[in-house]
Amino acid sequence: MPAIAIRNLSPEIHRALKHRAKQHGTSTEAEIRAILAEAVMPQDRIKLGSELAAFGRKYGPIEFERDPGTTEPAEFE
Repeated sequence: MPAIAIRNLSPEIHRALKHRAKQHGTSTEAEIRAILAEAVMPQDRIKLGSELAAFGRKYGPIEFERDPGTTEPAEFE
């Protein structure tokens, strides 16, 4: 499992994290993991896979024909 070191954390922030962890009955490390998880994966986020599955159930399969032509590589100047 990956590990992250956070350098230059102020004493005030560290103290606040320890206090918050104590309020929630967890370790400081567990509290930091919970904060990070909520920050990057909030409960109310849109889950693209679920949305696409719901769209498919509502509208059914979409039929399309693939263009048999070759695709030219992109040119950047």
